[in-house]
Amino acid sequence: MSDNLSELLGRKGIKDNLFDKLGKLAKPEGTPSEEAMAKLADEFLIGKANAFGTASFYDFLKPENKGKKAYVCNGTACVCAGTQEKVIDSLKSKFDADEIGHMTCLGRCHENSAFHYDGKNYSGDAISNLDSIISSENTLNKDSYNVKANGKQILTKPFTNIQDYYQPFLEALKRDSLDILVEIKTSNVRGRGGAGFPKGLKLEFCRKEKSDVKFIICNADEGDPGAFSDRYLLEHQPHSVLFGMLISGYVTHAKYGIVYIRAEYPEAVTIVQNAIDEIKAAGLTGKNINGSGFDFEFKIIQAQGSYICGEETALINSIEGQRPEVRVRPPFPAQKGLFNKPTIVNNVETLANMHYIMEHGGANWQSIGTERSSGTKLMSLDSFFNHPGLYEVEMGTPLSYVINELGGGFKSDVKAVQIGGPLGGLIPISKIEDLTVDFESFSKNGFLLGHASVVSVPADYPIMKFIEHLFDFAAYESCGKCFPCRLGTKRGQELAEKALTSDYKIDKKLFTDLLTTLEQGSLCAHGGGIPLPVRNALQYFDDELRQYFN
Repeated sequence: MSDNLSELLGRKGIKDNLFDKLGKLAKPEGTPSEEAMAKLADEFLIGKANAFGTASFYDFLKPENKGKKAYVCNGTACVCAGTQEKVIDSLKSKFDADEIGHMTCLGRCHENSAFHYDGKNYSGDAISNLDSIISSENTLNKDSYNVKANGKQILTKPFTNIQDYYQPFLEALKRDSLDILVEIKTSNVRGRGGAGFPKGLKLEFCRKEKSDVKFIICNADEGDPGAFSDRYLLEHQPHSVLFGMLISGYVTHAKYGIVYIRAEYPEAVTIVQNAIDEIKAAGLTGKNINGSGFDFEFKIIQAQGSYICGEETALINSIEGQRPEVRVRPPFPAQKGLFNKPTIVNNVETLANMHYIMEHGGANWQSIGTERSSGTKLMSLDSFFNHPGLYEVEMGTPLSYVINELGGGFKSDVKAVQIGGPLGGLIPISKIEDLTVDFESFSKNGFLLGHASVVSVPADYPIMKFIEHLFDFAAYESCGKCFPCRLGTKRGQELAEKALTSDYKIDKKLFTDLLTTLEQGSLCAHGGGIPLPVRNALQYFDDELRQYFN
């Protein structure tokens, strides 16, 4: 990271943003022209190489994206479901092969066959109506899925109206912001994006920093294949997210909120912007909100296709307009983040929990779930379930209940589920009875709760092929900042592919050393996390994998 670049890129504030401008320049042809990038570089007083280095990183900015007309989802859920070859073949009947790109993932894991065309996402039976999609305006991009709460309904509770919903925020403005922080710390609400770090502590760190400018960033870059809980909140409960950002801003004395929404969720961008406009019209944003002396402004920045931007420091670099490489920590973002200013980065679901805590109190929230994992959790169930969709469960709920009762069990034979995205554990069906939905249970058993997305691995899907897919995904999405991840993920993919396509046997010790190097040497959880599901596979599917090793 360059401190000087951060300062230069931040001198115009968040309204005039380099990354945002690059995205707009790319829309007509799929990539910004060299002339336009050079002009932007001059405008922001940075080198042309910096602007090109940024653009060339992202799926939807780099030169290779020029001329793309349709994109096919290559997320793990769609890959395991085996639907995407048919989608590609259908698209090839309308487009040349080089006009078809890929996206990961579109959040349509409940019905698969997902693809993107003309700014809209489609899935399920939509591919059978390709002529209609291409030739006219239509509503075939709409999808529906089960949304149910088991027990306490918090995140899935229907929205009321602006006046009533934001009343707890207006009441909070009448209290000392320190009291609000104490309430959040009492709740023991933990981050829902994967790490499970206590939100109250993170807010406290930022609050203590002395700075006239601070930022609250909503990390809406839900890139874990299999997850669509954030998409649900953004599209159906946007005010819960905005409410959480307002409260976070009040506690930390931050004046700016940025909602960083992934490019793969175009509908969410429009819906969240409409919600921002609604609360602005109601006087809930801007200067001196409700006479409290608290100022807060929102801005949406649309991401451009990069899984690593789910990591908070890479996301910060992305917003600045730098290549989204992971930063070395410390300093942590709460001390030195966006444009070198104190910054809070929270996941969508984490922020959405704030409304209940402000309305009912931290102690009430803490009483839900388990002692160390309080509250509820959204779980995404994929198309292999009889009742796919989104389920809100109290922390501590048996995983077997979620899968067999709420999800209705599997439609066909499944031998494992991956929970928590590509860096999440690979859980054999035999272990489901041992787990409850909370951070401690998953960690104790060698897995990771993460986003709590459930991707099913069918009985006839080779585990070595699954390992190769994980490494391929990790190698493609690596930011390249550190050697272990940049090289190690690619070497893992090459070893797996060679074992699958020839008589080559992988040296078990070499492979284990590779996993250890990734775990211990990587700068962030991307390289450090990918060995977890691979080790799970080696542990629980030794009979199937033995033929590939010596």
